Amino acid sequence: MRVISRLRAIVGIALSQLQHNRMRTLLAVIGVALAVLSVTLLGGVGLGVVETGEEQFDASGRDLWVTGGPVQISPGTVGSFENTLVDAHSVAESIEEREDVRIAVPMAFQTVYVSTNGDDWETLVGVGAPARGPSVQITNGTEFKHQDVHYANGTYSGPMTHEVIIDTRTAKLLDVSVGDSIYVGGTISSARANQFEIVGVSPTFSRFLGTASVTVHLSELQEVTGTTATDRASLITVSVADGTSPAAVATEIESSHPSYDVRTNREQLTATLERQAVLLASGGSLVVVGVLAGITLTANLMVSVVYQQRREFAALKALGSRTSTLIGVVVVQAFVLGTLGGVVGVAATLPLVELLNVVANAIVGFEDVVRTPQWLLGAGVAIAIPISLVGSGLAGWQIASLSPEDGLR
Repeated sequence: MRVISRLRAIVGIALSQLQHNRMRTLLAVIGVALAVLSVTLLGGVGLGVVETGEEQFDASGRDLWVTGGPVQISPGTVGSFENTLVDAHSVAESIEEREDVRIAVPMAFQTVYVSTNGDDWETLVGVGAPARGPSVQITNGTEFKHQDVHYANGTYSGPMTHEVIIDTRTAKLLDVSVGDSIYVGGTISSARANQFEIVGVSPTFSRFLGTASVTVHLSELQEVTGTTATDRASLITVSVADGTSPAAVATEIESSHPSYDVRTNREQLTATLERQAVLLASGGSLVVVGVLAGITLTANLMVSVVYQQRREFAALKALGSRTSTLIGVVVVQAFVLGTLGGVVGVAATLPLVELLNVVANAIVGFEDVVRTPQWLLGAGVAIAIPISLVGSGLAGWQIASLSPEDGLR
């Protein structure tokens, strides 16, 4: 009974002191909440980057990615992209002839000029792709009505379909919709000579690229950007046969085409992230700094809260309170402040994540870039409570060791 009575007294003293100075208590809770937010938001960004990348590759409906090396930026050239995969159609056909491959599709990316009237121009990413099949999501209009007939077995003598699919950002930028026509080309003169009809609106390619885009048949993109002579593409996407190991197929394709790199979805994502090593290192550093800052802020805050109560603790000690009682009061306060701050921080994380995702979607076109799984939210609370206890415990021990005379001065 004496132990229970003593615990009640410790809790009562701790809560009464927190209630006595409500402003100090409120600021302490806010400080802990900010420390939690530094962990959950920065950690959520890091997780979101990786998970978003994995989802984009999985949503593509492809198993393998064949490239001739990284796509280079070539300022001053038509299209500005130096696509490294040569004879793309022939390579894709040879890959598709394999029994363990269902389909192999060459794709290219180029910078193109786009206009609705031939006078006011926007620079967008042009995608050369079939834009047909279950992997392409059409939100308005239709997919391409015709196949890539312009290629004509490598002669590029077939009729151009002049079909184009745009994304919603391009539609808003140009103020166009299905049925309208736009000019597209690698140069302004080429664009003025090639008018395309918008047959559909799709988020598929802009979601993958993270930018506004226009999609036409590969041979037609090559035609309007002047790359038909070498049949260049950025990559070839491959879907393997059901029940076949993508990794095994990748090894066999590489042995047949040693000059090309063949990667699975995860390997392609890893390669993409490796090319952003500086960005990832900066992001990782921010996460580490955020965690350290959260720990330091919480500990320092608890020390400050306890130090501001040194006169009250000195008075309690002068009245005969034990050192263990004073430390108990400090620990209870730390637990209450850490818990409240952790809960407030986690509660504030959710709407802030929604806001950041809206901003990120508007800027880069990716949805749900910031991810906060339950374990990350738990980590925020896990930092708040124990660090609060450690910080206030150390401060409480220092104050408890002071003489009442020094504390009351």
